[in-house]
Amino acid sequence: MNQQSGLETVIGGGNPEQATKHYEAALQFELDGKRYEAVEELRNAASCGTDATHKFRLAYLLDLVGEESEAISVYEELTTRERPHFNSLLNLSVIYEDRGNLNAAEKCLRQILDTDPNHKRARLYLVDVQSSTDMYYDEEIARDAAKTAAMMNTPVTDFELSVRARNCLKKMEIRSLGDLLKVSENELLSYKNFGETSLVEIKHMLTARGLRLGQGAEGSHVSRVHQDRYEELLNHAPEQILKQPVSVLNLSVRARKALQRLNIQTLGDLAIRTEAELMGIKNFGSTSLVEINAGLVAHGLELRNLDD
Repeated sequence: MNQQSGLETVIGGGNPEQATKHYEAALQFELDGKRYEAVEELRNAASCGTDATHKFRLAYLLDLVGEESEAISVYEELTTRERPHFNSLLNLSVIYEDRGNLNAAEKCLRQILDTDPNHKRARLYLVDVQSSTDMYYDEEIARDAAKTAAMMNTPVTDFELSVRARNCLKKMEIRSLGDLLKVSENELLSYKNFGETSLVEIKHMLTARGLRLGQGAEGSHVSRVHQDRYEELLNHAPEQILKQPVSVLNLSVRARKALQRLNIQTLGDLAIRTEAELMGIKNFGSTSLVEINAGLVAHGLELRNLDD
């Protein structure tokens, strides 16, 4: 059997008939949207037989439900066979890359290219992996970002403010420092019983921390653009299409993981994004962009243009 024609069944051992029953039950659970039940049936199928198709499907679903470590174990077993399937190596390379194990990811892709030097997806994935290897990851910036996030969640009650100022903030439902940075001076002053004295008090507290009122609202333009774009989409596409999960696009593992990073769950969530936003995601390349564009067009949609 040719490598590209599909996964092979290894003859001998186990109970093939019982394995097939479990596999068919798993497929039905998948159709019903019951992924965890499907995983259990596939585990049973894998334990009863040696059909590589069953194990490949098990690894794929394990990754989907978040059981990444077990998925890696199953994929690795498949790739150590005499004739490992290309899709197993591709999916495993994506998981390795996401985990930062770039050497292992590259090894998987080169294993494909050693057999088929012209394998298009393996060549493109290899370029992405090599690009990731060259990226400089600044740990200090990451620590600063985590520190800032923690500070934004600090309750305003932790700061030395007057009773009047604290009560006003409480009535305005301003609970954290992050909430406070989203409001302007005028918004605070417009609230009943909130005066200049309280404003000066709060501004002094923020200035001492290198912060200022209103700075947390400066990025809200992006969310407003997304909301406007979604409302515009409703004029051109049925809401039932916009609410369909991105899984209907049958995207590759790489593209699917990239969308997960932006919490893109529906076609509507995807169509309000720009190419630039997607290309800014770690490990997202031109291959995934072409794949996503084609999927959206098939549903009468497209990514947002920067001029929109």
